[in-house]
Amino acid sequence: MEIRQLTLEDFDARAELGMYAFQYRKTAEELEKEKQDFKPERTWGIFEEEQLSAQLTLLPLQTYIHGQAFEMGGIAGVATWPEKRRQGLVAKLLDHTLQQMNEAGQSISFLHPFHFPFYRKFGWETYIEYRQYTIPTNKLPAKVHVEGTVKRGIRDLDIFHAIYEKYASSYNGTLVRDTERWERKLVPNSDLFTAVYYNPQDQPCGYIIYEIKDQKMNIKELVFLDERSRQALWTFISNHDSMVTEVNVQAPIDDSLPYLLNDPRIEQQIVPYFMARIVNVKTFLEQYPFTVGKVESLSIRVNDSAAEWNNGIWDVLINDEGKAKVSRREALPEGLQQDLWDHSDIDTDIQTLTVALMGYKRPLALFNWGKWKGKLECVHMLESRIPFATTHLMDFF
Repeated sequence: MEIRQLTLEDFDARAELGMYAFQYRKTAEELEKEKQDFKPERTWGIFEEEQLSAQLTLLPLQTYIHGQAFEMGGIAGVATWPEKRRQGLVAKLLDHTLQQMNEAGQSISFLHPFHFPFYRKFGWETYIEYRQYTIPTNKLPAKVHVEGTVKRGIRDLDIFHAIYEKYASSYNGTLVRDTERWERKLVPNSDLFTAVYYNPQDQPCGYIIYEIKDQKMNIKELVFLDERSRQALWTFISNHDSMVTEVNVQAPIDDSLPYLLNDPRIEQQIVPYFMARIVNVKTFLEQYPFTVGKVESLSIRVNDSAAEWNNGIWDVLINDEGKAKVSRREALPEGLQQDLWDHSDIDTDIQTLTVALMGYKRPLALFNWGKWKGKLECVHMLESRIPFATTHLMDFF
């Protein structure tokens, strides 16, 4: 058994495994185009007798957390041939990939799970949900006059990126998008339509990416920076009422559209989406922007069965500017009792620490649910030092 990065010669084997596992087919022309864009160094495989048995892709990405960009390892395309399943191959790939991310300085990792309980065994945990609306045209927001202009057909990547960056950085867990990702989203001559709202000062403040198919308007992205741009874009959407019978849109979990509708009885779903896990506790905590306050310290015992470098007690000193200095407790000082040295203020696992620092769940709630153990005053301290934020993700990988 060998774990290694793929080469260009492995492309056909990778494609066959991917198509079989995810139940799709591509034409020869599509595969040739994919081969031209293939980055083999991003895919890791397990080979047995030189045959590819399992694979995953590790994407070098960045994510916003409290407005700050963190290096993030995105895991995608995890696949195994059926006759090779339940032999621990994916576990070996995940262990190997965690080490690769740690060495590369990627302090956090995201993935889209095929089965949430499976990835929890390796330290990942749900960090985001989104709202999915299906709105019949007779329940769309009322059309209102808004100063400014909505312009269709805009494809200027810089305009979209500038709006997205302001919007995405206000959430935790959104991607820092590069030019390549924008080019894939705004492919010329695709079936997707676009529109941008410009305020009275001719500044772009919101956009929509959508398709119209079978009398349905399917919104891929709806982004607005203020209430005026929200109203302008929803009026634009509502003006399609003679063309479509319903509108489908995905929104962040803190979205307030139903409250703002005249009739809020629309179809709504809350959908669990991606999972996250801290890859390196020390690196992540020292990058993390805690709230400004007095100098405070606490100790956190972390249990991480998949990344041994995270295990142990971490002494955390947060300064008045919200920056942390983190050190792992090592040897027992001479003359100190073992039970005193092994004491920690908070006991937790890597999943719970991740969702607290991502802002998905609050420290006090986690303590009340029994997810954290320890001193209540230290939980209150973290409650005050972890900024409030909503998690959101508009991409898929």
